[in-house]
Amino acid sequence: MAELLSIILAAGEGTRMKSALPKVLHPVGGLPIIGHVARAAREAGSNKIALVTGPKHEPIRNAVSMLDSDVRHFEQSEARGTGHAAAQARALFDEHQGYIAVVYGDHPLLRGVNFRAVLDRLDAGQDVAILGFEPNDPTGYGRFITDGERLLAIREHKDASEAERAIGLCNACILAFRAEVFRDLIDQIGTDNAQGEYYLTDLVGLANTAGKKVGFGVAPEDDVMGVNDRSQLARAEAIFQQNRRQNVMKSGVTLRDPNSVWFSWDTEIGRDVTIFPNVVFGPGVKIAENVEIRAFCDIEDAVIGEGSSIGPFARIRGGAELGPDVHLGNFVEVKKSKIGAGTKAGHLSYLGDAEIGTKTNIGAGTITCNYDGVNKDKTIIGDNVFIGSNASLVAPVNIGDGAYTASGSVITQDVPADALALGRARQENKPGYAPKLRERALAKKAAKGK
Repeated sequence: MAELLSIILAAGEGTRMKSALPKVLHPVGGLPIIGHVARAAREAGSNKIALVTGPKHEPIRNAVSMLDSDVRHFEQSEARGTGHAAAQARALFDEHQGYIAVVYGDHPLLRGVNFRAVLDRLDAGQDVAILGFEPNDPTGYGRFITDGERLLAIREHKDASEAERAIGLCNACILAFRAEVFRDLIDQIGTDNAQGEYYLTDLVGLANTAGKKVGFGVAPEDDVMGVNDRSQLARAEAIFQQNRRQNVMKSGVTLRDPNSVWFSWDTEIGRDVTIFPNVVFGPGVKIAENVEIRAFCDIEDAVIGEGSSIGPFARIRGGAELGPDVHLGNFVEVKKSKIGAGTKAGHLSYLGDAEIGTKTNIGAGTITCNYDGVNKDKTIIGDNVFIGSNASLVAPVNIGDGAYTASGSVITQDVPADALALGRARQENKPGYAPKLRERALAKKAAKGK
């Protein structure tokens, strides 16, 4: 296969989003829109990617560099149209041999197969191939003027006649070229149009005039939907989630109420996992086989081992690693902690910055006091430990294998293996004193009523 350079255009301001955040950084499935486009380009075989952004778009450049450090960055200092934007990547395309694909950066549902729909046309001998689609409402889209399988021109909606606006086949978001054809034509684009801009789509007409073979591929409408405002962002998210739900169920996962489960772009789930209603997965989640995620759990940046049971109402985050057969019950939060096989924390606990061994029991109401207002310290709990209910473990602290801590204890010192630790005040009983307290309370209440 010919080497592929993809030029992603993301220099627009995205004003319709009404947001301080650049449009292409709004997430779909937990990944910025521009990240989806870059991933699709890589999936299609792009060994080089150029990103063209505007002068105030350093956040976009930084975000993309974190996702894909090999992307080359170029700036369009003045907004003069898509043709002008693509030309800014000249340092890459001037020497490139193979294919060049130019893609718009605001299409979060793109897949590698959408690139292949036009790249395959180049493989078949065409010089230029443009991706099209047939929307339910073509208003606003550039129309394909065709002659059989030949693409004659793309007419922007503002420049189209009434007859051309009746055409249902429209321009999508990927234009593919043989590299030498792109180089020959890119500087020939003019500004004779309603906007007075350099339209990238004018390359179709120029290629035909030059006697080049120009064709097109077709993609499903959902795959090539662009995002320009919040309602389109919400629709893209809905389509993404529906696709992910179908895919995970096909892979052997049970969703008790599919429409209430939300996935991230990188969620990995093994076979025979059961997910109850109202579960949200953020980025960075890997779940092994035969796991049960009960209702109303929020999980991100976490690994969950085989056979584990989570929730309901659990929150797992921040680099948590759960071994096999771990049980975390209702209202348990785990952050940046490793929990060994067979360990249980059934109720109302916070386990942060901890390392917990195997077959340990964490009693209800236990918290690791990991933060002193400035620093975060680690709690280490060994194997086969029993932590009594309502315990506060003040880090840094180490509780040895087989140790017990008494319920209600505040543990501030290391506990040796097999020791019992009691960190609470001694109980004192005062016979007959309860009625006096009750009388005092009733008198106080009566005094308030006067």
